[in-house]
Amino acid sequence: MLKYKTLFLCAILLCITSFYISYGKEKALPLFGKMIYVDAGHGGMDPGAIYKNIHEKQINLEISKKLVKSLEKLGATVYMTRYDDYDLSIQNTNSVKRSDLSRRAIMINESNCDLYISIHLNSDLSPTWHGTQIFYDDVNMENEKLAKIMQETFQEEMKSNRKYKELTNIYLYRKVKRPGVLVEAGFLSNPNDRYLLRQKTHQQKIVNTIIKSILKYYKL
Repeated sequence: MLKYKTLFLCAILLCITSFYISYGKEKALPLFGKMIYVDAGHGGMDPGAIYKNIHEKQINLEISKKLVKSLEKLGATVYMTRYDDYDLSIQNTNSVKRSDLSRRAIMINESNCDLYISIHLNSDLSPTWHGTQIFYDDVNMENEKLAKIMQETFQEEMKSNRKYKELTNIYLYRKVKRPGVLVEAGFLSNPNDRYLLRQKTHQQKIVNTIIKSILKYYKL
């Protein structure tokens, strides 16, 4: 009889221990089990927006890599469409740009990821425009919800005065069926944004705000 009582108590202790380990893991790694794709815009022969010797593609990549590290620390499985300065186009194609965008869309869709975040920089003829703005395509019903949460978080955390906006005519985001948004992290055409976007501390602030938005989206 004592043997069975001992086994019963051990089983209870094992269950309690497993519960607290699981609970602790959930708290420490709130994005455990989530797969997220990070798309660093442009690359290779496509520099994106340019100001003198500053290329959008490089800043996109720097922010994206920081975002990947931060997401992984929270337990997410993270992939990138590009890990260095190259594009994804197929050689000898008629349209390099279309080929690049098509392959990005295929990679994200075939991954069956829970979320994608596409990182870009904005630019305008007027240098007065500034701040981070979130765009979404209505191809997935979750996109507007995420865009709204993220824009509001940027307004709270980084005092952005921009409003989230719907896109319906951008090839990549029309093709991607997984939930996600386009983050235009700032304006390369604005002197203050241009300075800040090159600072590692500011890049990390952008990343932290994106992370906070994702946690809000999942209600974590």
